[in-house]
Order: sequence, then structure tokens, then C-alpha cells
Amino acid sequence: MATASLAYDREAAKKIEEALAEEETVSDNTIKYILFVFASAATIIVFFIIVFLFLQGGSFFAEYNLFEFLTGDIWYATQGYFGALPMIMGTLLTTLGAMVISIPLSILTAIFIAELAPPKLSKYLKLGVELLSGIPSVVFGYFGFVIFNIWVRDLFGLNSGSTWFSGSVILAVMALPTITSVCEDSIRSVPRSYKEASLAMGATKWQTIRNVILPAAMSGIAAAIILGIGRAIGETMALMMITGNCMIVPEPITNMFTCVRTITAAIGLEMGETPAGSLHRRALFALGIVLFMMTLFINVAANIILNRINKKFRGELEEKKQGKIRSNPTFKKIKAFFAHYKGLILRTILLSFIGFVLTTWIGLINAILVILIIVGVMIIIRSISAKNQQRVWYGIIGFASFLVLIALFVIIYYIFFRGLPALMNPEFLIGFPRDSSTAGGMLPAIWGTFLLTLGSVLFSVPIGLLAGIYLSEYAKEGKVTRIIRAGIDNLNGTPSIVFGLFGYMLFVIYFGAGISLIAGQLTLALMILPTIIRTTEEAVSAIPQSFREGSLALGSSKWQSIVKVVLPAAMPGIVTGVVLGMGRAAGETAPIIFTAAVFTTQHLTINPLDPIMALSNSIYILTTNILGGHEYAGGCALVLLFIVLILYGIAFIIRNKYQKKKVW
Repeated sequence: MATASLAYDREAAKKIEEALAEEETVSDNTIKYILFVFASAATIIVFFIIVFLFLQGGSFFAEYNLFEFLTGDIWYATQGYFGALPMIMGTLLTTLGAMVISIPLSILTAIFIAELAPPKLSKYLKLGVELLSGIPSVVFGYFGFVIFNIWVRDLFGLNSGSTWFSGSVILAVMALPTITSVCEDSIRSVPRSYKEASLAMGATKWQTIRNVILPAAMSGIAAAIILGIGRAIGETMALMMITGNCMIVPEPITNMFTCVRTITAAIGLEMGETPAGSLHRRALFALGIVLFMMTLFINVAANIILNRINKKFRGELEEKKQGKIRSNPTFKKIKAFFAHYKGLILRTILLSFIGFVLTTWIGLINAILVILIIVGVMIIIRSISAKNQQRVWYGIIGFASFLVLIALFVIIYYIFFRGLPALMNPEFLIGFPRDSSTAGGMLPAIWGTFLLTLGSVLFSVPIGLLAGIYLSEYAKEGKVTRIIRAGIDNLNGTPSIVFGLFGYMLFVIYFGAGISLIAGQLTLALMILPTIIRTTEEAVSAIPQSFREGSLALGSSKWQSIVKVVLPAAMPGIVTGVVLGMGRAAGETAPIIFTAAVFTTQHLTINPLDPIMALSNSIYILTTNILGGHEYAGGCALVLLFIVLILYGIAFIIRNKYQKKKVW
């Protein structure tokens, strides 16, 4: 009897265990599908952005010829002329000028941080680059409008400093952190064995960097450049404030001291003046389509390159089978010729481009002399000993890194001293605006910025957290996961002005929220969602697998292990991502111009359907539209800069403490 009873008890216990296991499996599967829905949100949002843009702008091409739209050089809406070429060229020229400046500076700075700087200096230089990335674009615009344009005007003897040269320089500083960070990560990802093998063969450290590390990291560097181009093309507020907004194509095309207007600036400046449903408004949405497609192409190219480099270093990138073309002897000879003379060909192309530009500036003879000087310097550097070459390049790299820190210092210095007089007014932080916001206080703008930031985080964090958990813990590499990741990357690269258009059509018009706090919060939440997803995924993925295995061995389900073990360990990284998202939301201007912000108000509101003031919007209007508004604009810029830099500083401190306490 006892034996039978014991057998029965074991069988019953086994059934209970199986039932619990089945229940846990069902529960985990349910959770997995729920998380999948949240992870798909970014892809769905990108899809809806495309649909809304084409619904609003696609009908424009039924009435206006696409070719004339892209190639016409006259934009005169009241007369029915919508030639977008001046704005397309303005966008491309400012971006090109910015890349010419930022690419070499960024690569050299990344080399210094990753390979040459002592650990402590490297850490603080990296912090400087991150702080530079945190400065809001409208603060860059204020600095450019009030200070840098004056420098350009006086230095070159111009009537106005509002030129595409000014826009390119400021844009270069803005794009520099993006390119530097990705280049640094790519350089650090090169296996140490590559460096050790090169040094063991007798190469100097600089020869190792130039001939081994940089070629191995080239795919990542190319992706960094593409991402930097995307960052520059999508910029709105700084270029609206700096470049003069002239609807012309520069003549000659290399004349950097003419004013231009970009696509983003045209949308930002004209959208508020157009009647709903008019051809003019649809033309602006058509410009939005052009801008979105440009950034989409850039983001897709960057993703392809980054995926390729990741596969390469995981050993997954196999040589494809030789096809008829590759096996062709002529093709092989061309490939071998290019491989042998690649450096010479690239240098020739670069010098030819420089020569063409210089010819339009200083004439053919002077341009030839400058090119000969450059070639002579290159020959001299190549002819000196390897150790002396290393000293020369170390000096150049150190100087480039120094320039980055100088740029950060100069911007903060001038913003501080321009904004300090306004903050000396006791009313500024606690009072309400008077006299077109040139007197009194800016408390409603500070309050509105706080509400916009808080609301955007409250909406985005739950979705971003769950999506990040899915990608890290449940997603399997495959077509669906690649689509989700592509959606997140494209959402992250979407220009802020496009988010503004989307938020305006969806929340303000379609849902009838009007210009309101809730419309601005939701639009900003969409913008910072990719940041929350990415940082959550990276933080959760960094937790050792042994943590999960130990929890599962004690009888926890997968979801219980995630909630009780993995997430607490990953919380510092998640919090860092949230703080960075708050910093971005606090500094955004373009999305809230269409959805939430008004210039002045005399009350503090918590009603989600009320419009609000915001520091970023106040900076823009006081700087560009209000006579005598520069002092209070400086005060708003200083307060906003403090807020953003404090948030980034908090993220830096959390990350450092986390790394020190980490025991795995």
C-alpha cells in the first residue's frame, strides 16, 4: 500500500510540475507576443510616417510635374511656382561643406581617443564629445546667429555673415560627435591580435594605425560618415537661423558666401503660413517626402555597411562564389590595378576636387600653386623617417582633438556670458513674460519644457523598455527581426522636422488635439523612442548569461528571471538611456513648433489640451523675430544648456559608477 501510495504521489507531483511548466510556457509565449507588438511599434510608426507624407504630398504631383519640381529654380508659391532645386542644392551644399570639415576632424579625434590618449584623458575627451552632442540645435543656432555670423561678416568683409559657409561650419560641429563616436567604436572593435602582429613585424604605432587598424575599421568609418551625412541633412533649427534663407542657387556653385535655404528650413518657415489643403501646403509635404527619402536611403546604406562589418568580425562573412564576371581575366586585371594604385587614384581625385574649388575662388594660376604646395608637403612627409612621420601625425591628431575641445569650450563660454545678464534679473526664473518676452520672467517656458520632457518620457519609456527586452531576450535573428531593427534605425534617423509634420497631421489635425501639450509630448515620445529601445537592448544584452541560467536553475520562468534578475542588474544602463532621451526631448524645437508651442502665455498649465511655452521655441523667436530679444534669448539658451548638460552629466556619472561596481 505504502509503495502504491508513494508511486501515486510521485505521479501526481509529476503532473503538477508538467502543468506548471506548461502554464509557464504559455505565460512566457504570451509575454513574448506582447513584447513583439511593442518592438514592432517603431516599424509601424515609420510605415505611418511614410503613409501620411505620401497622402499629403503625393497628391501634389498629380497637379505639378515631378521633373519641374525637382529641377525648377523658382519657388514663388503665390504665383504657383514650386521649383525645389534651390532648397535641394542648399541642403546638399551645407551638408557637403560640413562633411569636408567634420570627417577629418572626427576620424583624427576618434584615433586619439581609441589609440593614443591615456585612459583618463580618453574618458574625459569622450565626455566632451558626448556633451557636444547634447547641445540642442537651437542653441547652436543662437550661437551662430548672434556670434559666429558676426565673426564671418567681419573676417571676410561681407555685408552679412548669414551664408552657407557659416551653416556648414556650425553643422560640422553638430555632426562631429556622431561621426567620432561611431569611428571610435569601430577602431576599438579591431582585434588586438591585428595590432600585436603589426608591431611584432617592426612597424611603428602610427604605421600600425594607418596600415592595419584604419583599413580593418574602414567599413565602420564609412558607416559613421554616412550617419553624419544623415545628421546634417536632417538639421532644421540651426540652419533656419544661420544661413539667411535665400531661395537661390549659388553662382558659382562653390561660392560659400552666399545665403541659401535648406529643405528643412523651408518647411519650418512656410508651413505655418499655408492654408490647409492648399497646393502650397502639399508642396511642403512633397519637400518632406524628398527629405525623408534622402535620409531613408542614407540610413539603409549605413545599416548595410554596419551589418557587413559585424559579420566580418564574427567570421560570418564568407566569400561569395566566383561568378562569370569575377572570373573574367579583364575584371581581375582591373581589380588588381585598382588595388595597387588605390591610394594614388583617391589622392588624385581629392586634389582635383580641391583644385576645382580653388580655381573658382582664387583663379587657375593661384590654385595650381596651392596644389603644388600641398603635393610638396605630402612628398616631404612621405620621405622622412617612420619615427618622424609618427611625430608629425601625432601632432596633427592631437591638434584635431584640441580643436574639438576648443569648439565645446567656445560655445559654452559665449552662451554663458551672453545669457548671464538675463539670469541676473530676479524675475527671469520665477516671473511671467512681458513686452514680447523681452522683460519679466520665463517661468512658463521653463515649466512647459519640463512638462514636454516628462510627458515624452512617460509615453516612450514603457514601449521602449518592453521593445528592448524583446530584442535582447526573445528575438531570433531572421527576416522579421531585421525588419524591426531597420524600423528602429530609420525612426532614429528621421529628421525632426518630419516628426513635426507627422505629429501635426496625426495628433493636431486627425485626432483633433490642436496645438497642445499632449500633441507635443506624443511627438517627442516618438522621437526619443529609438534611443530608449537601443540603450535598453544594449544594457540587457550586457548582463552575463550565467545570471539567467542561475535563476532558471532555481525554478524561475524566463520572464521571472528577466524581471527579478536581469532588469535590476541592467537598470543603470537603462536609466542612462532614459536620461539621454530626456536631454534630447528638452532641447528639440522643430517638432513642437507645429504641435505644442506658443510664443507667450501668462499662466502655468497642466491641461494636456492647452498650448505651452518652451525654452527652445522662445530662443528661436526671440533671436530671429523680436527686436531687442537677444538678451532674453541668451538667458533661455543658458538655462536650456544647463538642463541638457546636467542630464548628460548624470548619465555619465551613472555609467561610470556602474562600470566601477560591475563584477562581470
